Amino acid sequence: MASPDKLAHIVFKTGQLTQMTEWYTHVLEGSVTFGNDFLAFITYDEEHHRVAFIASGATDKPEPHHSGLHHVAFTYATLGDLIGTYRRLAADDVRPFWCINHGPTTSMYFEDPDGNHVELQIDNFATEAELDDFFRSGAFEANPIGTEFDPEELGRRFDNGVPFAELVKQS
Repeated sequence: MASPDKLAHIVFKTGQLTQMTEWYTHVLEGSVTFGNDFLAFITYDEEHHRVAFIASGATDKPEPHHSGLHHVAFTYATLGDLIGTYRRLAADDVRPFWCINHGPTTSMYFEDPDGNHVELQIDNFATEAELDDFFRSGAFEANPIGTEFDPEELGRRFDNGVPFAELVKQS
């Protein structure tokens, strides 16, 4: 049995094709690889499309009591990349509604124009062994949601040279 090599893309149904395409292109610093009045593909890496949109006419925003996708997460390579992205978006008044250190990740959650939740994150552990040690420690079981943080304060601490391990340590 073979597992998939990668997750290729996600596709959203939308009644706001232009707004959704523009928002994701802006947030992910991507580009449109194909677009017409019915369909749009964007990418931010070597894949021909990572996020796609179908103009379905859908206008209902997701509600907490509906089944379906909870959120989509995109991982950045470094904390500096995540903080830089936060600052770039905040300058355009695109702000996270929730910032939390989950333990395994440091995460910022945004809401797209259709109300879908998008997580921008970094991994807090360099190796699987470190992550396994964290899980075995009982810390995650004791607090599986995590600790909220102020992204401005995190950015200031980062700029002041606080070590990575201290910046991503749960309080």
